[in-house]
Amino acid sequence: MSTTTIRLEDEFKARIAAAAARSGRSSHAFILEAVAEMVERSGLDEELHRLADRRWAALRRTGESVAWDDAKPCLQDRAADKKAHRPAARKSVP
Repeated sequence: MSTTTIRLEDEFKARIAAAAARSGRSSHAFILEAVAEMVERSGLDEELHRLADRRWAALRRTGESVAWDDAKPCLQDRAADKKAHRPAARKSVP
């Protein structure tokens, strides 16, 4: 295991120590968890951007999309764990 040094302003270091104490963890554990969460979020953001890029390319290629008014009930049903009717895509107007 390697060591990384970070420099923190005294006020920020105190805030970290206080937050860590409130959560029942050491400052070290608190910082490690925060860094791990940011690494995870970065990976999820990257995945979301790749998905958005693929979908944008498909939209540009096919011209097909689903209007929000058609998609919203489907998404609400899926969020409520109900059987959802998937709306049909339609060509968008150029």
